[in-house]
Amino acid sequence: MTNTNARATAGTPANDAPTAGTPIADAPATGTPTAGTPDAGTPTTGTPDAGTPGAGTPTADTPGTVTPDAGTPTAGTPGVGALTAFEPRARFRDLLASEWIKLRSLRSTWVAYGATASAVIALNAGTAYDTYSNWTQQDSEGRAAFIRDGIPLATAFNANALMIMMLALGAIGALMIIGEYGTGTIRTTFAAVPARRSVMAAKALVLTAVTTVFGAFAAGASFALTQLILEGRDAGVPLSHPGALRVVLASALLAPVSALVGMALGTVLRNTAATMVTAGVLLLVLPVAFGDDGHWQAVVGHATLYQAWIRIVEVGFAPSPFPWTASGAWTVYAVWALAAAVLAIISVHRRDQ
Repeated sequence: MTNTNARATAGTPANDAPTAGTPIADAPATGTPTAGTPDAGTPTTGTPDAGTPGAGTPTADTPGTVTPDAGTPTAGTPGVGALTAFEPRARFRDLLASEWIKLRSLRSTWVAYGATASAVIALNAGTAYDTYSNWTQQDSEGRAAFIRDGIPLATAFNANALMIMMLALGAIGALMIIGEYGTGTIRTTFAAVPARRSVMAAKALVLTAVTTVFGAFAAGASFALTQLILEGRDAGVPLSHPGALRVVLASALLAPVSALVGMALGTVLRNTAATMVTAGVLLLVLPVAFGDDGHWQAVVGHATLYQAWIRIVEVGFAPSPFPWTASGAWTVYAVWALAAAVLAIISVHRRDQ
């Protein structure tokens, strides 16, 4: 009897003997899958597998065309780090413009300047009007000595108006920096411009420029108005009169110096009440407390702004046991202004480390 399992014809293979081109399910073929029927685990040339990098992103072993990653900046497209690294530093003129915008955008600033100027000019004009009203009570000798003794110049800018201007400008200078510390905007300023000394230098320059213009206006308007009033009694003097220009300059320049002192105190103390009290002591109390009774008292008194102003504007000053010159008084102006500016610039850098 013929065995059917072993029998096979030449054209018909048996079920247990696979053909050369068709792999069985249990034994993978040793060859490459056909082009029309891709294997499930092997990606074809045109269809990349989900877990296998395609042609645009090479593997570690296979170089290819580089595809830029979303978080890595290329040579032509800088990322966040590149922009920060090449960001230009703020120019000093930009800081000046910023401080000017801050100053002029506050309505209270101009109200303070306007009220101070009005008070100063009104006090000086009131003094001149009192002289005008009482002029008829003086005899001929008193009228002749009026101009000779320099009383028109003393009327042009009196001590009461000066004290008000010094206190008001000191307060304005202090509030320029205390206001930013109080509202917290100083943090934003220093975050945008870490160069704190440059910021404070810009503040000092803007404050000096504005208050110098203010002082020139207040002193010039006071002189013009007082002499116009006195001219009604033929007692006024022109700006070309000896000592007249010196009075106007000394009174005008005291405004920026007082403002710088206030800003320096505000930078150090950062408290409105403490700054105002300290400014009042330095600007007004010390000059009165220290007179010419002794050598050291005279030295301290001559180093104050108020006594320096008196020495500059007085005509035919009375003899003193400890005399000093007008140039020394101008030096006091310069030293106070420079010391206040340096203190404001340095203290903000050293204190907030």
